[in-house]
Amino acid sequence: MHRRDFLRSAALGSAALAVGARPLAAGQGAPARAATRKILIAGGGYGTAFIRYMAQLTGKPRPRLCYLPTASADRPDGIVAWFRNCAPLNVEAYAQETFIASPRQTTGWDEVLLSMDGIVASGGNTLNQQAIWKAQGIDVVLREAWDRGIVLGGASAGSLCWFEEGTTDSRPKALSIVKCLGFLKGSHSPHYDREPERRPLYHRLILSGELKPGYACDNDAGIYFEDNEVKRVVATRDGAKCYHVSAVAGRIVERVLEPERIS
Repeated sequence: MHRRDFLRSAALGSAALAVGARPLAAGQGAPARAATRKILIAGGGYGTAFIRYMAQLTGKPRPRLCYLPTASADRPDGIVAWFRNCAPLNVEAYAQETFIASPRQTTGWDEVLLSMDGIVASGGNTLNQQAIWKAQGIDVVLREAWDRGIVLGGASAGSLCWFEEGTTDSRPKALSIVKCLGFLKGSHSPHYDREPERRPLYHRLILSGELKPGYACDNDAGIYFEDNEVKRVVATRDGAKCYHVSAVAGRIVERVLEPERIS
């Protein structure tokens, strides 16, 4: 959905995407050479500064950026916040719901998502997000988007989803392990500084071998990956950091990744 269409569509009880030109079907129009695969994550909070950085990473003067709010069950207030955060930027902002009906969603997931320059996954319930994406085949389309060089990203569930596995609050009672798309190798813990149970649980699971080593991000801090290589660590506030966490000789090693400020 383009921003100018959101209020009208919401009044009709629908937030389906109004896709512009440039749709590409999966498997068609593949680039002649391998594209650089890009993911920009944050531990929590993916506001205007992170969206601006994603827009720069696309290399386009006015990139098409799509919000994919599956993990938040397509919450309207999250979609409104997305358009508000994009408003100061020279981007074409869209949102694509997944709680849809065929009569009002007449374009395929591939047509929508592969026409974008960047895709931001929302926060929310990672377990439900993964189940829906796999049932709908969105996981396959996102893999093709990544392979084509479309920039992927998000915070919280929107950062965790790109890794092999990590810690989630998607189930009742306690944090637990969730398996995800596996584009980025290893594990991930978002909200590292904001939820007290995150850090000790992440340490314990890596030390026991239940989780692979991986990356943890404070809220307002994030990592830009090309393929699986860390290219830049960024933050939007002082004190926010990222970490690589591993186990060596039976002890946790937490290596601080100092960020650069972005705004």
